[in-house]
Amino acid sequence: MNQYFTIVDVPDFGWKINYRHKIMMLGSCFTENMGQKLEDYKFNIDQNPFGILYNPESIAKSLNRLIDATPYTEKDLFEHEGIWGSFDHHSRFSSVDKNETLDKINTRLHSASLHLKEADHLFISFGTSWIYELQKTSKIVSNCHKFPASDFKRSKLTIENITERYRVLLADLWKFNSNLKIIFTVSPIRHWKDGAVENQLSKSTLLIAVDELIKIVGIEKCAYFPSYEIVMDELRDYRFYASDLLHLNDSAVEHIWDKFMNIMFADETKKIMKDVIKLAKAMRHRPFNLESEPYRKFLLYNLELINGLTNNFPFLNLLNEKKHFERKLVDSQGRL
Repeated sequence: MNQYFTIVDVPDFGWKINYRHKIMMLGSCFTENMGQKLEDYKFNIDQNPFGILYNPESIAKSLNRLIDATPYTEKDLFEHEGIWGSFDHHSRFSSVDKNETLDKINTRLHSASLHLKEADHLFISFGTSWIYELQKTSKIVSNCHKFPASDFKRSKLTIENITERYRVLLADLWKFNSNLKIIFTVSPIRHWKDGAVENQLSKSTLLIAVDELIKIVGIEKCAYFPSYEIVMDELRDYRFYASDLLHLNDSAVEHIWDKFMNIMFADETKKIMKDVIKLAKAMRHRPFNLESEPYRKFLLYNLELINGLTNNFPFLNLLNEKKHFERKLVDSQGRL
């Protein structure tokens, strides 16, 4: 049989994710694609507590902040056109109220620091090696918040910049949490505003830096998942992209997720995942007749499934699902 596309081999890391584990994810919007999948399957995950981050320096700075857990204060914020925000954070944290902004930032910082301290797996997704430095402070920002381009100095991190920064950072992370397994990936989403050549140079810098870093620290607790290569080689077609021709569509995300799932989860975990996603689909079910006996049996079946899962796997948090079906059952009985 003819083979019509190349297959990217994903090596076994030697360790797996299960439902007892805590997971932390930081990085580009690709991180949020995978993170949303993990959330849908009810894994214990904290993703992007600073919002979407693109460059290695901003991600490293955020991880350092999670390690020392120093709260943000008013002097860490900016006020621009009536909006209070932070150059360390995505605009989702911004607000017209200074105290509200600080509260959102510090609440997430506190919970994420505790989560990282107990996490089993940390996923880091690099998007670009291009950085923006605020001229008046000489600090690298995580988000420009639509300030004028003239306010920033643009440059590119080198392979040496990244590897040295992360060599120190990983040592600090393992002091903070000695059980942490770290998985790097390079986002397959192109930063087209950088330019075609500049984007490719940026991605190449990230790929070489990660490879050098893993050689330095070893493969026992550090690995690379080839999401970039999967898109470039297995999905080399614009039908796997969204309408902007830059971001991935649902089919591409599903393909990468399937490869990720096959390498990262043990068979027992995959079995639980099938039941969990079955519950998620059942919650979206819209019956024609809320008073019918088949619908009542449908609700009871899902409540039995939840009880069975939580009895066998008490670490699963299915409280929201249980409340949903119990409420629907009460509503259904009230109509009889």
